[in-house]
Amino acid sequence: MLLENVDAQFTIPFCGIDEAGRGPWAGPVVAAAVCLTPDFSGYHELNDSKKLKKQHRENLSEALMQETHYGIGVVTAQEIDTHNILQASLLAMQRAHSAICVTAPVQLALVDGNRPPILSCGVQTFVQGDCRSASIAAASILAKVTRDRMMVELDTAHPGYAFAAHKGYGTKQHQLALQQLGPCPEHRRSFKPIQKLLENL
Repeated sequence: MLLENVDAQFTIPFCGIDEAGRGPWAGPVVAAAVCLTPDFSGYHELNDSKKLKKQHRENLSEALMQETHYGIGVVTAQEIDTHNILQASLLAMQRAHSAICVTAPVQLALVDGNRPPILSCGVQTFVQGDCRSASIAAASILAKVTRDRMMVELDTAHPGYAFAAHKGYGTKQHQLALQQLGPCPEHRRSFKPIQKLLENL
């Protein structure tokens, strides 16, 4: 459980928002927005998704999808190349917020980081928010699990790159596959490693 939970200071309906997938060379960036209740069954297990083991993340993600209001926002690799990764991350957060507002009366969004997306409600940012807010931690879990599952699907659609193993990050395995196969449509051509590869083809 989080050592600090800033959620307790807010009394109006709010959600936590976080994203996953800013660093990889391939695939989408995914954001999640989550409205928690104090009686959520996994409340005391929430933490930054990177601090949880895979199966624990998976279990919490399933519980979040069954017991909370949530929204998912996805921005494709092609959109990342158009907007740049920062703007794409903010756009994913906007889409996640729009999705959750269909079912939940959100008046405030607690957002991980220091760059607020433009939303139709109030926004408060928290640096390292996934370690300080249960709602943001929940969003970080749901965003990561959702993106990881998407990368497994992309592994089937684009065999040879091992997307299921490295989730699009620039591992040695990924670099070798790129040298052998070149980039696929899911690679972010605006990222310098992919640009350099294309220049040498």
